[in-house]
Amino acid sequence: MVVSRRMMVMSLLTAPAALGVLPALAASSAPGFSFESIDGGSYDTAQWRGKPVLVVNTASMCGYTPQYADLQALSDLLGARAVVLAVPSNDFNQELASEAEVKNFCALNYDLTLPMTTITHVAKGDVHPFYAWAKAQSGFKPGWNFNKVLLDKDGNIVKSWGSNAKPMGPVKEAMEALLG
Repeated sequence: MVVSRRMMVMSLLTAPAALGVLPALAASSAPGFSFESIDGGSYDTAQWRGKPVLVVNTASMCGYTPQYADLQALSDLLGARAVVLAVPSNDFNQELASEAEVKNFCALNYDLTLPMTTITHVAKGDVHPFYAWAKAQSGFKPGWNFNKVLLDKDGNIVKSWGSNAKPMGPVKEAMEALLG
């Protein structure tokens, strides 16, 4: 089969969008990613450029679930200068059955107002493009719930942490360092 040069170029340009990868804002920026919001609509990480973004895969029935309180405190502390994004996942079999249950659980138990996605694959199955990119860029793949990935103001991975890292400890320090 002969593929025209034009068809090759068009497929290269449209493939990222089909994977949920949005075009980068600048040549030095990492790609942007779209996540479905648990509240409806979506989040575009490229719209958060200019501020640090902490992406955390979460689960409602995990021993680390109390970290939600510190994630909310960190979000409150940093305000509009940074973003803390919770990504509920059942990849480790510890998430509730539906987005409605997750949203209700987090509202009742942690009064969460930080951005939260729908239940998303982060390590198994049809992994979200952000997590596939993180693995390709830095080797990071969540090994459990409440793993954290910090992006700089250009959307590049700065650091990642496992479940034990306290949001109001080393994670907060790294985010504040990015804010200057």
